[in-house]
Amino acid sequence: MPSAPANPSLEDEDLLFRILSQLDKAPDASQRATATAVGISLGRLNAQLRAAAEAGFVKVSERAGPDKRQRFAYALTTRGAAEKNRLTDQFLARKFAEYDALHAELTGTTSGLVPFKYRTKLMQNNLAPIPELYVSYDSAQKLKVEAADLVSHDLSPRQICDLELLMNGGFNPLKGFLSEEDYNGVVENMRLADGTLWPMPITLDVTEDFASSLEIGQDIALRDQEGVILATMTVTDRWEPNKSREAEKVFGADDDAHPAVNYLHNQAGKIYLGGPVTGIQQPVHYDFRGRRDTPNELRAYFRKMGWRKVVAFQTRNPLHRAHQELTFRAAREAQANLLIHPVVGMTKPGDVDHFTRVRCYEAVLDKYPAATTSMSLLNLAMRMAGPREAVWHGLIRKNHGCTHFIVGRDHAGPGKNSAGEDFYGPYDAQDLFREHEEEIGINMVDFKHMVYVQERAQYEPADEIADKDDVTILNISGTELRRRLAEGLEIPEWFSFPEVVKELRRTKPPRSQQGFTVFFTGFSGSGKSTIANALMVKLMEMGGRPVTLLDGDIVRKNLSSELGFSKEHRDLNIKRIGYVASEITKNGGIAICAPIAPYAATRRHVREEIEQYGAFVEVHVATSIEECERRDRKGLYKLAREGKIKEFTGISDPYDVPVNPELSVETENVDVDNCAHQVLLKLENMGLIAG
Repeated sequence: MPSAPANPSLEDEDLLFRILSQLDKAPDASQRATATAVGISLGRLNAQLRAAAEAGFVKVSERAGPDKRQRFAYALTTRGAAEKNRLTDQFLARKFAEYDALHAELTGTTSGLVPFKYRTKLMQNNLAPIPELYVSYDSAQKLKVEAADLVSHDLSPRQICDLELLMNGGFNPLKGFLSEEDYNGVVENMRLADGTLWPMPITLDVTEDFASSLEIGQDIALRDQEGVILATMTVTDRWEPNKSREAEKVFGADDDAHPAVNYLHNQAGKIYLGGPVTGIQQPVHYDFRGRRDTPNELRAYFRKMGWRKVVAFQTRNPLHRAHQELTFRAAREAQANLLIHPVVGMTKPGDVDHFTRVRCYEAVLDKYPAATTSMSLLNLAMRMAGPREAVWHGLIRKNHGCTHFIVGRDHAGPGKNSAGEDFYGPYDAQDLFREHEEEIGINMVDFKHMVYVQERAQYEPADEIADKDDVTILNISGTELRRRLAEGLEIPEWFSFPEVVKELRRTKPPRSQQGFTVFFTGFSGSGKSTIANALMVKLMEMGGRPVTLLDGDIVRKNLSSELGFSKEHRDLNIKRIGYVASEITKNGGIAICAPIAPYAATRRHVREEIEQYGAFVEVHVATSIEECERRDRKGLYKLAREGKIKEFTGISDPYDVPVNPELSVETENVDVDNCAHQVLLKLENMGLIAG
């Protein structure tokens, strides 16, 4: 693999920077025009181009035409584009330092552009542009052609969110996915290797097989799930992380009840890759395109509007009246304009989908003064990391041009841990943010817990009500709101806007009108299929919604016939069942699933996929292994005992007994009709079918 000369001089690096920048801006220009633009002789340019080509920064190709002086064309490679980004930062950092010294000499004060510690922040002014990782349009077209020969990695939805914010500057100062050294610093003390504050690991996780096929220094193409190339990356690091350590340090506990820890252990690849990224094009979003802004687009908007102070409101929930009062107060307190900046990437499983939320935001946006309020969507994959996430959100909003940021009570908290306690204290996020506020470069506005005072017909901060014993204080929790929506109960106007309630009811009608999934799990021979068939007939007898049975054997025959019975293939089979059930649920039908589904992590994955659209009812058919073996109608247990069936659940492979199923059914000495009736009663109790 070619490399650049060791220890180049500052003058050599500046010249290389100017040449690479010129080739990026005008890749089809002649050598003579390039030499003139850079300000050197043609002979020296040719020597520099040869050296750059040997280092892998420039690709040389023959150019057709009669002019022999134009025999060759030069274009940036993936490696060259990454080097240009590195040199750009280095060049600008030095120039700003020189400017700051001159400013101090002339005025006796610093310019404010260069902080006194940690990495140089090139743009402290919230209205000035920040660095992006994209190459020019012409260079991007050439890199697309070059990337056709590169090994490709298809990004997961979370990785696409991360890549977009890397490329557009939302994750500034990161220039790519973290190296192992940066990763270790972030995990252990929230700092990159050079000391810069950064609380969240931004890593490219891949499978062992894919990682083993790569060499250090190799360029790879990063593509979306449809195969469209978004960027290239030079692999500088490859390592197997200690995920338990990452969970403990970043999320506070190695507890799978935390959605990000569950993702870490059960969905993310085993190996991490690190290296600089070269942006070719941003991911395509077909929804709400007019509401999606890059950091530089928002900064340009603030410049145009003359906004010098901007307070950002982070939300992943619909806006209700308490939120409106909170944002009004925050803007007044900071004497700033308001940016409603909701997350529309990945949030907590079970959250209201972003399509519904954005419609809710737009429905109430006219409740805010148009001259001082704006809304923009942030395609961020949240980690629900509480205190660290608050600091992360502050840095991201700083990059988007905001000067103030509202930090909520239990900001980005994931809920309860496995012991039923909150993962983080209610004010841990505010405490950590306050500790690093100056270094983040954005001012925190404390979240006020707003409650409705009935006698005064207004919202007030709960801790500022002096006469709380003499007035009626009203509040509706998120859990209570979900219950009222599920049961079709009234949601009072003092709590939410009618327009918001209307949108929520469109997406979340009463449970008796929603689709849902009944998911039976248990040993082979436990009676799952028999009970599922009886339940299907009873539900079809009731009518009102289409019912589909996804029995394990039927699915194996029609959907997964090519799969074996390894752990990997059994997981894939259950995920296929879950996907089909989620589509049935989304479209208002009833899905009845009856696989063995031995692994808790896979069942959780299916639950999270289905609960985006409707209820997931897990029914554990708790027949003992001894009883299942006694029944053994298919002779499978006998073959497993003889070693003729490998990895057989309950014999040679484990079964994770459900910890908190919606229903557990005993089948020994109980007839099938009674078991099916128990499930019906549970569905009625949950409001999924009419009594």
